[in-house]
Amino acid sequence: MTTLRAVIIDDEPKAVELLSIRLSQHCPQVELLASCTSSIQGVELIRSLRPNLVFLDIEMPGMNGFQVLNAVKEVEFALIFVTAYDQFAIRAFQYSALDYLLKPLSIKDLIRAVTRAQENRATDLIRLHHLQKQYESPSERLPERIALPYQNGVIFAQVKDILYCESNNNYTFIYLRDGMKYIVVKSLREIQEVLEERNFVRIHRQYLVNIDCIKKFVRGEGNYVVMDDGCSIPVARAQKDKLKEKVGWL
Repeated sequence: MTTLRAVIIDDEPKAVELLSIRLSQHCPQVELLASCTSSIQGVELIRSLRPNLVFLDIEMPGMNGFQVLNAVKEVEFALIFVTAYDQFAIRAFQYSALDYLLKPLSIKDLIRAVTRAQENRATDLIRLHHLQKQYESPSERLPERIALPYQNGVIFAQVKDILYCESNNNYTFIYLRDGMKYIVVKSLREIQEVLEERNFVRIHRQYLVNIDCIKKFVRGEGNYVVMDDGCSIPVARAQKDKLKEKVGWL
């Protein structure tokens, strides 16, 4: 059995620890050389240890995963990306045919990815470049308009002009910057599946909001946001952290 000499680069200590344990338990062909939670240190590990397998997180402070690879320059090892769930990111990985693991880790997926790494010892740089372009250039991949079917036809709206969406059972109210409101014959969950990729976040079971249209966040007995049109929308306690993560809370 060919030994894979691996390093783990991930800014989350718990993620590093869990992956290390899973590898020792389920992937005997992997020899873990080192791990780190710093992208800068990760570059040095790759340069000095010359692993033939790298587990690499993408979203990290300092340098993201792609910047780490650019700093290394010569990608002469198998790559397995580690990422939190994101609908578009996953489609980009699948389209580029590069290996990835979702957090939280699945043992089955880990074993499958390591097995593939044994068979493909070097990463295809063309596919890697394609993934980077897809992952980092959202303006090139998502149309600026969206078709909204309603009772009498279809509205073609600029995504940036949608302030927020409000659930009404199997229908959804769409509120636009110009003050217009449309009733769309789709559930809020269906709308969410499309708009979450375009900087929208579900802050309440009834509301999906455009992050770019939030004017302020107000704390109190019930947290709420004020939108550009002055409307106040409640923020569910369970969704507060998700909102903070999306807007880059300081």
